[in-house]
Amino acid sequence: MGINVIPTEVAILSEPLMDTPENDVEEGDDFVHQAAPIELKLTPDACGERLDKTLSKLVPQYSRSRIQQWIEAGFVTVDGQAARAKMTVLGDEKVCILPQAAPDEGAYQPENIPLDIIYEDDALLVVNKPAGLVVHPAAGNWSGTLLNGLLYHYPELLGVPRAGIVHRLDKDTSGLMVVAKTLIAHTELVRQLQDRTVKREYFALVWGTPKPSGTVDAAMARHPRDRIKMAVSESMLAKPAITHYQRVGAGMLERFPVSLVACQLETGRTHQIRVHMLSLGFPLVGDTLYGKQHLARFFPRQALQARKLGLIHPVTEEHVEWQVPLAEDFAALIQQAGMSLPA
Repeated sequence: MGINVIPTEVAILSEPLMDTPENDVEEGDDFVHQAAPIELKLTPDACGERLDKTLSKLVPQYSRSRIQQWIEAGFVTVDGQAARAKMTVLGDEKVCILPQAAPDEGAYQPENIPLDIIYEDDALLVVNKPAGLVVHPAAGNWSGTLLNGLLYHYPELLGVPRAGIVHRLDKDTSGLMVVAKTLIAHTELVRQLQDRTVKREYFALVWGTPKPSGTVDAAMARHPRDRIKMAVSESMLAKPAITHYQRVGAGMLERFPVSLVACQLETGRTHQIRVHMLSLGFPLVGDTLYGKQHLARFFPRQALQARKLGLIHPVTEEHVEWQVPLAEDFAALIQQAGMSLPA
């Protein structure tokens, strides 16, 4: 789908920038583009030092950890032999370094990625993100992200932190995101997210039948044994997390009961809805990370969509809201479960 700039009727949403671990990009590391080999002749001053320590002094434009990575990958030789990071040098060796491009080299490169823009003005735009699209470059996804697409269609966003992205959705979660187009709008939207005045409503299809409505007030932190996961936690490092939910439909997938729930967030922790619904005993359909892996055949991703978004416009100071229909695959799943599509 190409860019569609369609002002929508105002319809509701909250969640600060997801506290996903940030990219491990070291300060001072420049991107390398087919750099020429670096040849060095060590002097007696280096005698007795570790190779990686010596090289970090001689080529200070690269971090020590990056040099260690190059050594481990075989891109550094000493007297023509593969080097070892912890080897001790005598001070008369010949060293050759083949600099390699940083893995995040293309992280902020514009890419012609189609965007579904449902609203746009001079201060912000609202994107309907499809499932499968990563929001921000990170390890394993240095390109092909929403950020890369934004920079292609809106080059001016290079001057706004994170290309205007102020909150995230998981890769396989579809739905609405707001993007700031100016520094002023970015600052104001971040403030609103921190103050929990941005409102977002998600629809989730869960296994089982939760009670008609409720609130989960349970702090979250990284899972103690699996760093990919989040978990309800009483750790001192846990952050407050509050989810309000309401059951809006019930059905069956084969012989298994499922429920459609509307979730409103007061906070925006990573995987918050997925973890909170799991804590109640109702994991999301299709969620193999937290849910029922043996039932993954019903849906190829977590059944979750950010369908409503509401905030105070950073310029007009008026309350504005947007709403999108359920994604086609999610809508088909709900109908498969014998439920009518919500308005």
